[in-house]
Amino acid sequence: MTATTFQTLHQQHHALTEDALARAVLSAIVEPGDTDAGTLIATYTARGTLDLITGETESIDNVNLLGLRNRTLPRLNAGSIEIMFRQVVRFGAQLITPEHPHWPTRLDDLGTLAPIALWVRGNTEMLVDEKTTAMVGARAATGYGEHVTMELAAGLSDRGHTIASGAAYGIDGMAHRATLASRGRTIAYLAGGVDRFYPSGHDALLTRIVERGAVVSELPCGSAPTRWRFLNRNRLIAANSNATLVVEAGFRSGSLNTAAHATNLGRPVGAVPGPITSAASAGCHRLISEGAMIVTSADEAADL
Repeated sequence: MTATTFQTLHQQHHALTEDALARAVLSAIVEPGDTDAGTLIATYTARGTLDLITGETESIDNVNLLGLRNRTLPRLNAGSIEIMFRQVVRFGAQLITPEHPHWPTRLDDLGTLAPIALWVRGNTEMLVDEKTTAMVGARAATGYGEHVTMELAAGLSDRGHTIASGAAYGIDGMAHRATLASRGRTIAYLAGGVDRFYPSGHDALLTRIVERGAVVSELPCGSAPTRWRFLNRNRLIAANSNATLVVEAGFRSGSLNTAAHATNLGRPVGAVPGPITSAASAGCHRLISEGAMIVTSADEAADL
């Protein structure tokens, strides 16, 4: 992308600052959690990083820049970027960057792992809610896990907490549904673009969250979810929450990845105990043995 192409884009999307436009383009070509890109942005700004990637400015003495270029330049196409923006308009998505008043500064704790930008459908103000609790857990949830999730999500909502989760089947979906039923505030973080809801079976649920909450992704419209994008998505759930609560999880559940991100950030982690015979609670018991707080009520969850 030449400087002329960038300026043409800027003229077409004049409501965006140069930094916001550069971040929008970078979000389309840089994979989530790319620390090489994060380091360059912190040093040279988003526009400067885009110029370095495209060779618009003199190269710097950075051995990681070549690898970043090899990963990103094949994705950089003015036509695909314009299609992305058309999808943004079509689905009413909003671009949130560090310049925006609703940029969640808790994400800055991720350092070079922080997202380049966020794409949001719904109420962007929820991103900066003072009290946000992440509730995550197994996709193959048991009746016990779903019942406990419903009780805790409703109780936390009644106490003024915003509930964040990943919109997956099982515990995540129940956390969102129970919050909506309690007329609470909820945020769903996706591993793909906000124009293509995943899982498809939660299309109606995510539509309701757009209407009454917020659906968020660091990937632009048109992006497909992948295994690694799910794992990287988890760091956003943990970072933009005051605490993370794992309700039900197997010994190798992806929810433990979210809990690990929270621990690394110094955020409190809680876990709900289950029957000692239940493999679906083995991950929660593992967290408790490693120091997570035991949570058995909404009051204890709020104390996190």
